[in-house]
Amino acid sequence: MVRSRPSVLVLLLVAALLPLGAVRAAADPARTCPVDPSAPARQLRAEWIASVANIDWPSRPGLTPDRQRAELRGLYDDAVDTGLNAVVVQVRPTADTFWPSRLEPWSTYLTGTPGRDPGYDPLAFAVREAHARNLEFHAWFNPYRVSMGTDRGALAPGSPAARHPDWVRSYGGKLYYDPGLPQVRALTEDVILEVVRRYDVDAVHFDDYFYPYPVAGQAFDDDATFAAHGAGFPDTAQGRADWRRHNNDLLVSDLDRRVHRVKPWVKLGVSPFAVWRNRATDPRGSATTAGAQTYDDLYADTRRWVRQEWLDYIAPQVYWNIGFAPADYGVLVPWWADQVRGTDVQLYVGQATYKVGTSTQDPAWSDPAEMTRHLAFDRTVPEVDGDVYFSAKDVRADRLGHMDRVRADHYRHPAIVPVTAGVPGRAPRPVTHLTARRTSAGVAVTWRGTGSSYAVYRVAGRADRCTTADATHLVATVHATGHGTQRSRGPQRYVDRAPVAGRATYVVTALDRAYRESRSRATRGCCTNRP
Repeated sequence: MVRSRPSVLVLLLVAALLPLGAVRAAADPARTCPVDPSAPARQLRAEWIASVANIDWPSRPGLTPDRQRAELRGLYDDAVDTGLNAVVVQVRPTADTFWPSRLEPWSTYLTGTPGRDPGYDPLAFAVREAHARNLEFHAWFNPYRVSMGTDRGALAPGSPAARHPDWVRSYGGKLYYDPGLPQVRALTEDVILEVVRRYDVDAVHFDDYFYPYPVAGQAFDDDATFAAHGAGFPDTAQGRADWRRHNNDLLVSDLDRRVHRVKPWVKLGVSPFAVWRNRATDPRGSATTAGAQTYDDLYADTRRWVRQEWLDYIAPQVYWNIGFAPADYGVLVPWWADQVRGTDVQLYVGQATYKVGTSTQDPAWSDPAEMTRHLAFDRTVPEVDGDVYFSAKDVRADRLGHMDRVRADHYRHPAIVPVTAGVPGRAPRPVTHLTARRTSAGVAVTWRGTGSSYAVYRVAGRADRCTTADATHLVATVHATGHGTQRSRGPQRYVDRAPVAGRATYVVTALDRAYRESRSRATRGCCTNRP
């Protein structure tokens, strides 16, 4: 990742300073805090909200702005109720946008008409509502898909695809931009940077679509592009494949540099098809026999992107059950753990929520415990930092009660998003003016601070250095009110409505945009919110 890194010595010196009245959380070699593995302090818990073909949101094109807003609020509320802390929202599904772009037309999935203004800014609304619930907002882009059909006449007039028909290829019943054209990569990057500059997004996200998945009997027509831009690569099948991978390498490495130059805390993440290469193809590959291989079929060298640290996170779509012989969940997750080990790249696992209760090919997906087994397995793999579920409507459907089981078994406590490595700066100062008092609504906890968000802990009796060691005492994470790009100094508030037996102490920590956590502040005795 292209970021300047703070001095380790400076961070250690800062960490050693503890303000008066703060709870000591520094590690003491002689006293190790017990940690409950079922209550990790740090974990990403996300869902994809797909807009292409109106999979999740909006549920159909042409809804009124009020109906669209109500639908998204409902999905967000469901995410919070499930115990999630992030959403991955598709904002550029087919070379069209969910914001008033200077570069590309309004999305057809909003109004049903390419280029028609929906009457409001869906992206601004989506980011604001996510942050109001302290959900991280990952802006999901498809880099090269132009249309889900092949009718060029249906493209928005004046769009780049309509103005530059030589950039567009028809393949497999869809239209795609040619990734080998420098002007296409520049457009994709510029569209993404437009969002990063104008909106308070937390991450830029790609899924598994780069070059299109192979279609039997069809060739992707980039002969002329290779002739014009393939200098240095031999005119052979292998040379063409290497050149295509090089084009995707350029896109990802350029975005790493450009996104982090503008906002160092904005993450860049990719969710690829989970099989990089089978071991029979490459000894570095996974012990799988999957029919598709990302490296060979989509020309996406996702392993290299991890090893080069061009990404902040990778979320392979491990959409198979434990024990599925061609691509075993229990094989692929450890393989990806091996790839991220020793890097600053976080590993999340893409989960096939859509298969539960719907797949007739494998009885494992008729077992409501299959998904919770995945997360239990992940606990044995320390490199796994969280999960992403496809997709929001399937999380909501909760077929067979599988997400209820996930919540009961794994999400009984909130979790803080993992720290993003390499972001310049340091943890915020501890909060000040911390108070807690009983009100008719519950215990109102108030404070001031310079964090982008905050973690609120509650412990019976007095707090100590181990209160924040895991999420056992974590009751909420709260987005800063008045939050702009980096910090807020205004008063903050959280109301704890849960019944509290006896007297409780509240502990609050501040988090910056990289989720570095401040030292703790604790209330000096508190209250119960029971009558």
